[in-house]
Amino acid sequence: MISRPNKHCTVELQALPPRIGQVRRIVSAQLRYWHLDPLIDPAALGVTELLTNVHRHAEPDKRCTVEIDLVLDRLTVSVRDHDPRLPRVGEVSAGSTHGRGLALVAAVSAAWGVQERHDGGKVVWFTLSVPRSIAPFTAPRPVRIDRTSVTFEPPSVQLPPPEGPFREPAADHELSPVRSAVAG
Repeated sequence: MISRPNKHCTVELQALPPRIGQVRRIVSAQLRYWHLDPLIDPAALGVTELLTNVHRHAEPDKRCTVEIDLVLDRLTVSVRDHDPRLPRVGEVSAGSTHGRGLALVAAVSAAWGVQERHDGGKVVWFTLSVPRSIAPFTAPRPVRIDRTSVTFEPPSVQLPPPEGPFREPAADHELSPVRSAVAG
């Protein structure tokens, strides 16, 4: 079976203002390296909001771990801390300068949630959908399954049109052998 390897990045830090900016830059650089440029802004905004919540609310310490996971067409960003209190989206007045972080995360993500951990902490996560135009791989779809075999249909791939003038050869004898540009 053909598969694309999962991609993963982990950063451990103290959620202090200078570190939050560093992690935002790390997340942006990692997504750029994975060729996921359209996801940089929403991922950076989301991770900034989650780390700001750790900075403002986590007790007894500000230690946390940020994880980025890319699996097929879904990017998951999570922040794990040691505070057992679960965040919630609250009512915010128009003049308030706090309390909109989770609402922003919900607005830019495909999904988000909170998971309690067995060690007393929690994980707050959000997912972003990878646009089909930049998805590095689409898994083959099963076409037929019987008792002895599984047949897969390869994903459809659209190649860009050739650049410059292009002409189909009129006959096989017009094709010339490929020559290397490297001497030797």
